[in-house]
Amino acid sequence: MPKMKTRRSAAKRVKKTGTGKLKRNKAFASHILTKKSQKRKRGLRTAGLISVADEKRMNKMIG
Repeated sequence: MPKMKTRRSAAKRVKKTGTGKLKRNKAFASHILTKKSQKRKRGLRTAGLISVADEKRMNKMIG
């Protein structure tokens, strides 16, 4: 049986933390920034975590 291939698109977007949780960047921070408040843009800079419901599926994708 061959090895499972990693989904490269997912692997580039997600990193594993030391405790095994999955870290991701937030969406909506790349353009049309003039109408967004400073507070909102600052919040988008901080990394978020993949929800617990999606963790199993994402772990399978990134190997």
